[in-house]
Amino acid sequence: MKLYEIVPLCALFTLTQQAALRDECSCELINSEKAFPHDKLSAVEDSVSKCNSNITPQKTLELESLLLGLAHRLPKLQEDVSMLEKEDDGELYAVISLQVIENELMEIKQLIDRLNSSTLGHERLTADTAKQLEDLKAEMQEMETYDTMQVVKTQQVNQLLKKDLDQCRTQPDPAHQSTKPPRGNCPHGQFLNITGPIVYTAGEYPGSYKYGSWGRDPKPQAGKESWHWLVMLTSSNQFSNYVRLYSSLSALIVGVSTPGNVLISPSNPTTNTIQGPNVVLYGEALYYNCYNQDAVCRFNLTTKTITSLQLPKGTRFNSKGNFCHLDGCYPFTDLDLATDESGVWVIYTTTQDFGNLVLSKVEEGEPLRLGQTWHTSVYKQGVTNTFMACGVLFATRYVNKDVEEIFYLFDTITGKQRFNVGVFINKMSPNIHALNYSPVDQMLHAYCDSFMVSYKVLFE
Repeated sequence: MKLYEIVPLCALFTLTQQAALRDECSCELINSEKAFPHDKLSAVEDSVSKCNSNITPQKTLELESLLLGLAHRLPKLQEDVSMLEKEDDGELYAVISLQVIENELMEIKQLIDRLNSSTLGHERLTADTAKQLEDLKAEMQEMETYDTMQVVKTQQVNQLLKKDLDQCRTQPDPAHQSTKPPRGNCPHGQFLNITGPIVYTAGEYPGSYKYGSWGRDPKPQAGKESWHWLVMLTSSNQFSNYVRLYSSLSALIVGVSTPGNVLISPSNPTTNTIQGPNVVLYGEALYYNCYNQDAVCRFNLTTKTITSLQLPKGTRFNSKGNFCHLDGCYPFTDLDLATDESGVWVIYTTTQDFGNLVLSKVEEGEPLRLGQTWHTSVYKQGVTNTFMACGVLFATRYVNKDVEEIFYLFDTITGKQRFNVGVFINKMSPNIHALNYSPVDQMLHAYCDSFMVSYKVLFE
């Protein structure tokens, strides 16, 4: 290339570079939208959190328990007043009956005082909460105006679609679903559902004993038809040496025990100590896991005598075959005692069954003996609790801190079993340590982290 051609090219390159350096572009961004009020959103979240902590199912159930206690007390008072009128001869018998009535009136007054206090508190809470909800609703409607791109609305639609999809996935195929579960020998008809809680109370020792069991005697002595019993594991959450009796459900709710404790042994733990929370009362006798043994003990409350029943060789005990869920196991729940319309049952597991549930009938009489035995296909450590109703074994599992599911049943009459029962229990505490079915009134009694809760079992 010639020299006179190179010089203009160099000049052109220099000019181009200088022009590029001088060119600058700038633009002004104007946001027409209002700034989102993050501080107001935080205040709304705090208000919602406080509202959730103030309004709990326990508050409603506390009121229901007090009303139930009052409903049980008033007919008893009327009955005793009638008895007083018949005995009124101006002498000793009238004085004793009058003393009984005075005690009952005192208990009723205490119930009414607690009821009035709870009612006033609930009225104030209702008024405050109603105003808070109105304020929250207004604030949320105001903040919805900031969602100009419909992001929140789209998320809500997506959540509804996801919920419908999950229900579609989990719903059993009708073609493969049996029309009805096996009936067993139930005089009430087909098992349908669990409703409640009906009763929720801390009793006379609120928060003191985490593990325990409670319920009614399905075969009571005459005059004790309304009695209730309570066993609390008072030593290391593992052992107990007495059963506590109450003359009625209302007496248990308000914490008035008559006749009080019936001692099994003088101390804990010792030879005949109760081990574990799974206890039942049947025919004026307490059935439980004998201390440090793979055996069932029967304590006669009348004669104060104890007999034991040895379980098959290989039965797991001393917290080696517990009920469990993903977060842990319930200690010393190797043996679960249960009652139903036909008597007493024991649920356990053995090394021969590789940890699956084994069910045996406990036959009354002397000596205590083991009746027919059934072997199931459900793994015991995948179960949180069991109970019997009408000859059918039901097993539960932990869903979350608010819900327990009855997912399995085994019918001792037909030998059939199901893993898709799908009945849910609304819990008042995260853990259910014991479940007892009462064939007297078809109630399911649960002991939950020191609280006593009952549910109604619905049949066809």
